[in-house]
Amino acid sequence: MARHPEYQYLDILDHLLEKGDRRIDRTGVGTLSMLGAMMRFDLSDGTFPVFTTKRVYWKTAVKEMLWFLTGQTNIRALLQDNVRIWTDWPLAAYSKATGEAITQEEFEARIVEDAEFAAKWGDLGPVYGKQWRRWRDAEGREHDQLQTVIETLKINPTSRRMLFHGWNVPELPQMALPPCHLVYQFHVSGLGDEKARPRLSLMTYVRSNDMFLGNPFNIAQQAALLFMVAQQVDMQPGELVYTSADVHLYLNHVDMARTQLARTPKPFPKLKLLRRPDSIDGYRIEDFEVTGYDPHPPIEAPVAV
Repeated sequence: MARHPEYQYLDILDHLLEKGDRRIDRTGVGTLSMLGAMMRFDLSDGTFPVFTTKRVYWKTAVKEMLWFLTGQTNIRALLQDNVRIWTDWPLAAYSKATGEAITQEEFEARIVEDAEFAAKWGDLGPVYGKQWRRWRDAEGREHDQLQTVIETLKINPTSRRMLFHGWNVPELPQMALPPCHLVYQFHVSGLGDEKARPRLSLMTYVRSNDMFLGNPFNIAQQAALLFMVAQQVDMQPGELVYTSADVHLYLNHVDMARTQLARTPKPFPKLKLLRRPDSIDGYRIEDFEVTGYDPHPPIEAPVAV
């Protein structure tokens, strides 16, 4: 019997616990770190790699990806959709600038209720989606990297240039957080098979990955993106290949990771897209039907900012 693919993730956690290099990091929390990791997930039968040894809130992960696809950079739209994972950074900036003692809930409520306040304090700078969909060159022209990939997949699917990324060097200082999931590159196989649709695979490169909190979200949302793009270009989802450089476990997540490692993975769920929008911009969370997800209970952990 084949080994459950989730063990790829659990093996990384175990390696970090046993052999990770103990380091002081940007946040001051400290990490156990190593350089280089890879995981591969076969999506061709509709498998949706949402980890099962703890509950992953896959809808939140997919909502974040859909927000990236809009090219927006303000957390107001996320909060209106009950996604709170980006609040920590603008809240920290607001508290530092004003000295005001404000709770996260109060800050989020002001962002949602007051458009002017949101415009001033809710923007993250030119992060992710801005670079993916609205990269501005020196002449002021905007470039939609993702749409270019989709067009290339349709007319030249053997191209080795089908990628998009977010590492826009001049704009890094303006970002609340430089991009962690940095490069997305697509690959098409099976073009000579007349009996089956070509298979679209995606390889991602992550420069810095919080393995306990960030990685399970990343894997789910990257898989969702592959399903969407494959549908848009009439291909079958193939493999999601994850690679990362600085792979780390925060020291205040060590006990949680040990709890997770004591659990046995359950079968991955399946994903079905319920409709095909006219473009990559048309997807909504209601389009994602996930069946068979029966995870172990959630394991809460703090975010390092």
